[in-house]
Amino acid sequence: MLALDDVLIDDELASRMFCCDIMSCKGACCVEGELGAPVRQKEVAVLEKEAQKLNRHLSEKQRQYIHQNGLFEYYRGDIYTQTIEGRECVFAYSSEGVTLCSIEAHKPVSCKLFPVRIKKKFGLDYLVVERHAMCDQAERSGTEKQMPLVDFLGDALIERYGLSWYTRLKDLLANSPIHYARY
Repeated sequence: MLALDDVLIDDELASRMFCCDIMSCKGACCVEGELGAPVRQKEVAVLEKEAQKLNRHLSEKQRQYIHQNGLFEYYRGDIYTQTIEGRECVFAYSSEGVTLCSIEAHKPVSCKLFPVRIKKKFGLDYLVVERHAMCDQAERSGTEKQMPLVDFLGDALIERYGLSWYTRLKDLLANSPIHYARY
């Protein structure tokens, strides 16, 4: 485990290769799981505003479900996007057999960080790399393209923690014994 400022970092963020291949996984991360995407409090208002704009793009089933259950679900004090019957995110839609996001430009940073989840450990953010069979092809693609997970998630990490933090993370990883030759 590494640490940078108030963030703990799973070693796999430095060592794992990853490049999402949505045509292979078909957007399964928007469908599988017991809870929706984790949402920060400051993202709630943005998502509520976007949902109003997108209402006409959502299916009747989605509109009904949102009307009855809301956009968010709460579990153990945390906020998540609502899921339809414990499956797909209320913002998900299918196009040619691939699940996509109707709020792509405004989706929660937790979606952009997948397969990394931000957990809490000792009161600090802890970036945990999760392993999912749905991402097996993304790992193979990352290996073929020599794309470290930390680079693939660069924009999302910058959005969450800032450019300065990300630059220092890259420096930290370059000097860590857990790294690929690319650093």
